[in-house]
Amino acid sequence: MALNLVKLAVGIEDVDQLAARQARWRNVRGNTRHRTRMMPTRGAEICPGGSMYWVIRGMIQVRQPIVALHRKTDKDAKSYCVIELAMQHVVVEPVARRPFQGWRYLRDEDAPRDMGEVGTAYIDPKMPKALRLELRRLGLL
Repeated sequence: MALNLVKLAVGIEDVDQLAARQARWRNVRGNTRHRTRMMPTRGAEICPGGSMYWVIRGMIQVRQPIVALHRKTDKDAKSYCVIELAMQHVVVEPVARRPFQGWRYLRDEDAPRDMGEVGTAYIDPKMPKALRLELRRLGLL
């Protein structure tokens, strides 16, 4: 069972905007990267099999598989971590999350389910995304 990370997508309004911004950071393998100051101490539990869950507008809305964690050093000899992410964006059942700094660990059993998983409620595809998210926030979906 893999460990996951949760991160705020600051300044991002929706999943499409996240994907568009990440497309600018693709590497030679076609993956994107996210730079963070600290290297996860539990990195061996994250790779392989973990995902980055993104909080967009106060809700965990999407996840991306984590491909690798890379420890790097900048020109001033300060270390940082590059989280390599697959460009695959998997929409999950929205879950409210308060703001926080950095990233947080998320166990598989506490992670939101992927949309379309067995046991999820039917959601009309014609329903506007903003309405669906507000109904989820209110606990009505």
